Amino acid sequence: MALSDEPAAGGPEEEAEDETLAFGAALEAFGESAETRALLGRLREVHGGGAEREVALERFRVIMDKYQEQPHLLDPHLEWMMNLLLDIVQDQTSPASLVHLAFKFLYIITKVRGYKTFLRLFPHEVADVEPVLDLVTIQNPKDHEAWETRYMLLLWLSVTCLIPFDFSRLDGNLLTQPGQARMSIMDRILQIAESYLIVSDKARDAAAVLVSRFITRPDVKQSKMAEFLDWSLCNLARSSFQTMQGVITMDGTLQALAQIFKHGKREDCLPYAATVLRCLDGCRLPESNQTLLRKLGVKLVQRLGLTFLKPKVAAWRYQRGCRSLAANLQLLTQGQSEQKPLILTEDDDEDDDVPEGVERVIEQLLVGLKDKDTVVRWSAAKGIGRMAGRLPRALADDVVGSVLDCFSFQETDKAWHGGCLALAELGRRGLLLPSRLVDVVAVILKALTYDEKRGACSVGTNVRDAACYVCWAFARAYEPQELKPFVTAISSALVIAAVFDRDINCRRAASAAFQENVGRQGTFPHGIDILTTADYFAVGNRSNCFLVISLPEAAVHDTESRSSHEAWVDSRLRRSCLRLVQTCSPREQLYDRQLYRGLGGQLMRQAVCVLIEKLSLSKMPFRGDTVIDGWQWLINDTLRHLHLISSHSRQQMKDAAVSALAALCSEYYMKEPGEADPAIQEELITQYLAELRNPEEMTRCGFSLALGALPGFLLKGRLQQVLTGLRAVTHTSPEDVSFAESRRDGLKAIARICQTVGVKAGAPDEAVCGENVSQIYCALLGCMDDYTTDSRGDVGTWVRKAAMTSLMDLTLLLARSQPELIEAHTCERIMCCVAQQASEKIDRFRAHAASVFLTLLHFDSPPIPHVPHRGELEKLFPRSDVASVNWSAPSQAFPRITQLLGLPTYRYHVLLGLVVSLGGLTESTIRHSTQSLFEYMKGIQSDPQALGSFSGTLLQIFEDNLLNERVSVPLLKTLDHVLTHGCFDIFTTEEDHPFAVKLLALCKKEIKNSKDIQKLLSGIAVFCEMVQFPGDVRRQALLQLCLLLCHRFPLIRKTTASQVYETLLTYSDVVGADVLDEVVTVLSDTAWDAELAVVREQRNRLCDLLGVPRPQLVPQPGAC
Repeated sequence: MALSDEPAAGGPEEEAEDETLAFGAALEAFGESAETRALLGRLREVHGGGAEREVALERFRVIMDKYQEQPHLLDPHLEWMMNLLLDIVQDQTSPASLVHLAFKFLYIITKVRGYKTFLRLFPHEVADVEPVLDLVTIQNPKDHEAWETRYMLLLWLSVTCLIPFDFSRLDGNLLTQPGQARMSIMDRILQIAESYLIVSDKARDAAAVLVSRFITRPDVKQSKMAEFLDWSLCNLARSSFQTMQGVITMDGTLQALAQIFKHGKREDCLPYAATVLRCLDGCRLPESNQTLLRKLGVKLVQRLGLTFLKPKVAAWRYQRGCRSLAANLQLLTQGQSEQKPLILTEDDDEDDDVPEGVERVIEQLLVGLKDKDTVVRWSAAKGIGRMAGRLPRALADDVVGSVLDCFSFQETDKAWHGGCLALAELGRRGLLLPSRLVDVVAVILKALTYDEKRGACSVGTNVRDAACYVCWAFARAYEPQELKPFVTAISSALVIAAVFDRDINCRRAASAAFQENVGRQGTFPHGIDILTTADYFAVGNRSNCFLVISLPEAAVHDTESRSSHEAWVDSRLRRSCLRLVQTCSPREQLYDRQLYRGLGGQLMRQAVCVLIEKLSLSKMPFRGDTVIDGWQWLINDTLRHLHLISSHSRQQMKDAAVSALAALCSEYYMKEPGEADPAIQEELITQYLAELRNPEEMTRCGFSLALGALPGFLLKGRLQQVLTGLRAVTHTSPEDVSFAESRRDGLKAIARICQTVGVKAGAPDEAVCGENVSQIYCALLGCMDDYTTDSRGDVGTWVRKAAMTSLMDLTLLLARSQPELIEAHTCERIMCCVAQQASEKIDRFRAHAASVFLTLLHFDSPPIPHVPHRGELEKLFPRSDVASVNWSAPSQAFPRITQLLGLPTYRYHVLLGLVVSLGGLTESTIRHSTQSLFEYMKGIQSDPQALGSFSGTLLQIFEDNLLNERVSVPLLKTLDHVLTHGCFDIFTTEEDHPFAVKLLALCKKEIKNSKDIQKLLSGIAVFCEMVQFPGDVRRQALLQLCLLLCHRFPLIRKTTASQVYETLLTYSDVVGADVLDEVVTVLSDTAWDAELAVVREQRNRLCDLLGVPRPQLVPQPGAC
């Protein structure tokens, strides 16, 4: 509970519980026993094959990993798994690869179950010592593929060291070769252990275990302990934690020393403890940036401290009597609690001298409580608890005082967290006497709400979590009468933390601590009721905590009835709100206090706007009160200064202010039912319309939406005036061409106003009617051509999307009430414009346009009148396919939308959208739009009339968008594609076909005097394809290409030469066979990026060969 420095990151916090928690403890037995037995039985067959070996290893790893949280389920099966694998290891005929594979499987089991449980199953007879030792000896420490083998063998060797016989008895069995020195078993084991303590793999951990078992043997400690400790201290002195090898050496050495002082007898280790402590001080481990080294240093320090002190149970410690949950709950139901007097016995050894090293140990552990890493603080906290249990009462109380010093607001959150862990350990061990509870509970209550801002974030989650752990530990440690004076404070703090803490771990920790206190103490008021509502799982969802659980938690009363309680709350709430708004309403107070400035001002403005909205919806009795003027001022000021709000929170601020305005006007500005106060209406409408001409775009946005949010009674009689102002906002002028967001919000406001006032015949100043509907449609349709771009990209898409949505809403509104107001030409234009958007290149807007198109087509309450080609459209887009088509996917959208090319009314607009998509940048959009267009054109090749109509539409689009970069460049790319794929081959049979003649003329106009590289490159490709048209068109196309061979840009000259070269080879009939070789040679051998004078000579030569007139230089105006 208290070990997390940071909130868990894995899934969204809004999920009450994730799958791991739900199913983590759902297993009941080792269900893969048979599969595992078969898997281990096949190791001899698969060890040689790479793929089969990896599959078996990975499958076994998956099986074992399922039991990481319930490893005890493996216990009944460990022995037979061990035997199967050791049979392979002990078989002399087993190849090395098979032995290594067996040890890999053993390591996986050890990783899941833990080596301490698994070690007991290794054979550890006297006869096993030498074979295991020999196996370890032949291992190569540098073989990185077999580290599991070395790790398991060292653990196995550590078990064999526990045999109750002197190792010297085994030396007699050793054979000595002539001329060789004899090495004893004891020396061999020590040499192996020392060599593996400084390796970089996991064998280092096993070597530390081996050393602790070996050095503490009775026959070894006499001859080898001093020698090994001297070797270890020399290693520590020579090593530096600033080098990688130094870190590895210190890690292994510290592990070994900590294990020795843990498992060794006190009388054996005490003579060396002071020396080791001095050496450890010299290492300066607290200064290291290696977490593991600092943790091992703290661990070794506490073991040295425990060595200094005699092992004993402090007689002065607090001892709780009954710790049975059942007994506590039974006493609770009987309305009583167990009352036992606390008996503190005097410490018999109060006068014993405390060794001088103990003070240094305590000091280092207290420093460890403030370490930057949790694992170090946790180890130091456990060390504090263990040491205090062996100290006299007075000195232990001094330790508690030192721990309480960590809870100063001058300390960091790390010190607070470490202090909480230490207090929990002391309380759990009975070393925190009741006399200290007053001081301790005070700091724990502060820790439960600890939160410090650091830059853009805050710290303190780990402190609050640890404080909950302290409360959990106290519930188990103390009698109910000891905690009774603090029950109210602790229970309230835990409930608040469980319901309102923003971090899921802290809420769950507080709920668990509250539950433990309810069960163990039995004195928490309404404990069972609160737990039923706010249990561990319920508090996992933040919204559930804030909106659901918090209500019943705040409504627990014993003496009042429900109705009287509700009346009391309602009256208190109204009085509190009245005092709040009366205190905060004068705008001068808040403004003078600078509460609306800076980042805090943004939060304050939004919060107050939400408050205004909720108070207005609650119908608070403020009609005619001056507080309303303050609220109106705040809303207006917020909308007027939206440009000063940070961009990421601007939309939220705008929405909050507009919602507050709508609620405020609806509740407080109605004089009579359906009638507005004339003075307020005049002031509000006039002021807001004036702000629509503000030079700040965000101000226009805010007041446009504000006008759209006004209730109907305020618009009555002023509708035409408001619509005129909003239409002006949506109009694009040279001064405000970049104000795309204001145009978008203006369109939204128009649509919302139409929904508010409704449709009514003959009332242009009160509702939508025949007199004003055409003007509204004109404004909305005019924005469908907004293709404004800036540094953010195509910002016009915001406007077009809002226009489509507004058109749909208005058309559906009219269709429900007065469909006769929808004129045929208006409906046709709406459907065509939306169809164009549904064929363009941006996926999400294409999907939105398709949704609008299909909604208008399939609306039947009643159907939209005058939809062009309704019958054909319903066949092309049946209702059954609407939900299954993903219009944002080009592969699904373009094959369907190109079918509209066969309908004359839609052909122009759909082809215009397709041209833009086909000439775009996104690969998938280009591919699928091209394929769809080619499929359509392939279908009309046999229909000259359809092909002629299509080509005429294409030329009309070109002519209408001449010099319009957004359309002309993609259109040139489209023409290149369709000409290359032979879509107009039928026209090449006729000399000077009208299509080719007009296309050539338009292309010449488009690229004339252009400096746009992309346009010129696309134009070159089109001219090259046009040489396939016979007659004067071919000569004119070749002339244009010759002109481009002397263009001012070298890139254009080189590209033209390259593409003309490829074209002449493709269309061999363009040039006579007698000059083709010479033309090709000139094109390929000329350096077209050279000086223009050189290039022009070669260009003129080509003109002569191609039979086109040489271009003449036009004299510049004013030249002599």
